Amino acid sequence: MTRFGIIGAGHIGSTLARGLVDRGHDVVISNSRGPASLQELVAELGEHAQAGTVTDAATQGEVVIVTVPLKAYQEVPVAPLAGKIVLDTNNYYWERDGRIAALEEKTTTTSGMLQEHLPESKVVKAFNHIMSGQILTDGSPAGTPGRRALATSSDHADAVAFVTALYDEFGFDTVNAGRLSESWRVERDQPAYGVRQDRDELEANLARATR
Repeated sequence: MTRFGIIGAGHIGSTLARGLVDRGHDVVISNSRGPASLQELVAELGEHAQAGTVTDAATQGEVVIVTVPLKAYQEVPVAPLAGKIVLDTNNYYWERDGRIAALEEKTTTTSGMLQEHLPESKVVKAFNHIMSGQILTDGSPAGTPGRRALATSSDHADAVAFVTALYDEFGFDTVNAGRLSESWRVERDQPAYGVRQDRDELEANLARATR
């Protein structure tokens, strides 16, 4: 059992909270509006879930999921996340986030930006290329033919290992896309983004990504 902090309670954050609680984990979930806005959600999730501030989630989580709009990534607290594995679900939507020069010029990645913001954390890309409504429905037992695969990426091997085990809990195979500098391969508008694919198909889609 792991205690997860979740920063962001939108579609992805609330879905992951539900999936984690169902799998026996504890969650401290937060958003920018404060714990009072999350009381209905945590009541539904039950005794393994509690609402907190962003600082609560960052401090109390053994592992923390950051699932906020990219434009808000610099509001994620730094000190409480030092030394922790931080799952980043983010994608760049310029229509929402505004134009970000480094991403437009393809000199960094969304997860690379978060890692730069959190220099003492172990940022790992996770759950960014699957629709929230599929996270709890598309999984299947290990060894199932055609089992859906999801990609991850990190500069830290233990973070990749953690996400690989977590994906398996949710019913997905894992493909390691490499370091965060390669995580663009699974970002928006790339072949692997948002489509259902097994491990072989995902590996092929990552390989044919172009930047």
